[in-house]
Amino acid sequence: MPSTIQVEIKRQATPNGPCTTETFEVPYRPGMNITSLLGEIALNPVDVAGKPTSPVTYDSNCLEEICGSCAMLINGKARMACSALVDKLQAERPGQPITLAPLSKFPVVRDLAVDRSVLFENLKKVKAWVPIDGTYDLGAGPKQAPQIQEQRYPLSNCISCCCCMEVCPQFNDVTNFVGAAPIAQAKLFNMDPSGAVLKEERLRALAGDGGIQECGFAQNCVQACPKELPLTEAISDMGRDVFIQQVKDFFTS
Repeated sequence: MPSTIQVEIKRQATPNGPCTTETFEVPYRPGMNITSLLGEIALNPVDVAGKPTSPVTYDSNCLEEICGSCAMLINGKARMACSALVDKLQAERPGQPITLAPLSKFPVVRDLAVDRSVLFENLKKVKAWVPIDGTYDLGAGPKQAPQIQEQRYPLSNCISCCCCMEVCPQFNDVTNFVGAAPIAQAKLFNMDPSGAVLKEERLRALAGDGGIQECGFAQNCVQACPKELPLTEAISDMGRDVFIQQVKDFFTS
């Protein structure tokens, strides 16, 4: 490995400001990830030409691929900065700089930090929660078969990183597609004994504008998901359930 790592970072000082690219040279250490590389730049924010600049803005929290906040485009792919190792990135493109850019389908706040509130608006749209307000003790919850628990557990690992939405060709302003993550969370809560009370409302929401019919089954989401959620399986299952609900509504309306 070289003694230094070059990294090209797409920067934007304000949401509507111009974009620039700055190149940095960072001392190499074995086991570095992109988060530690950005930390090195923050310690000495000087570009490769020796020009002082500002530290790079980015989101991070847990540093262990749990919070989902550090998602960005790394060498052109949607990945988590905390789990993207410099050694592997260098092996992918030997002799070339590592490139960092913000997720392209979300409004830029500054540099590599983006506004992902559309995800949470879409989660609200499909009512991805268990309707219990917690104001009083309801006692033990209903039992659930181990087989159902095993189906629900992978879906519960979603970290809201938005990688699946970034790589989805259908997630855009034209379709208003809610994205794979909200659909998978709708399935998760429909399978919950307490959450199932909102099942019909979730299915009707997914039958509406930007719902399940907008999915083109490109399956990019499965490849990009850092937690390997069964997203296309969830979308397929919810598509079936949405159709059944529409038939029920047709004959009962």
